[in-house]
Amino acid sequence: MLRFTDGARQAATYRIGRVLLAGDAAHVHSPNGGQGLNLGLMDAVNLGWKLAATVAGRAPEGLLDTYTAERHPVGAAVLHNTRAQSALSLPGEHVAAMRDIVSDLLDLPDVNRYFGRMLNGLGTRYAFPYPATHPLTGRACPDLRLVTTPGETRTISELCGGGRALLVHAPSQPEVGRAAGPWRGALDVVEATVKDRDDLAAALVRPDGAVAWASGPGPADTVTLTAALGTWLRP
Repeated sequence: MLRFTDGARQAATYRIGRVLLAGDAAHVHSPNGGQGLNLGLMDAVNLGWKLAATVAGRAPEGLLDTYTAERHPVGAAVLHNTRAQSALSLPGEHVAAMRDIVSDLLDLPDVNRYFGRMLNGLGTRYAFPYPATHPLTGRACPDLRLVTTPGETRTISELCGGGRALLVHAPSQPEVGRAAGPWRGALDVVEATVKDRDDLAAALVRPDGAVAWASGPGPADTVTLTAALGTWLRP
């Protein structure tokens, strides 16, 4: 018989020199919400491309250190909410009353959406060392539909299958492609129009699917784009 406890623990750092922690080696917690699997997998996705770039000598300075900086807060947030769920599972009239109130709150669409995004990890937003000039920056990239210059319709998932960074920009923003010139050997650049998104004209997507930079229509902020490219890729 399996037994689970609320022995929530988290390593202070996910890296010391050549030792890197991921998954249950980095954090353990109650299985409430079934979040442990997603959390561990996303640790590996975040670490994998950074580790590969470092081993291959393609990583800019400090890239591997961003693994702890990005994933440790996510792990801490999961420990926080699983502790809250464990507290709601305790016996007693006071906790039972709290469970009833939370249950009623979950009937509200906005509250339900908030908890859903928290549990499935889609609410995660990484903090980057440069300005987030678009609401999508730092978040997991949705599977956008793109109309390329020849008129073909492609999706982000189709274009990201090679494990390289991807820069998409509208034909009206040629300055984006020019700004990426020094990094052309380290990423794929696609000229395309994003369908059904009036707020998005260009995006830099990391190999782990996180949006490293994004721009709406109009003149693109190529200064921040250059900072983003230099943070994640070696020219």
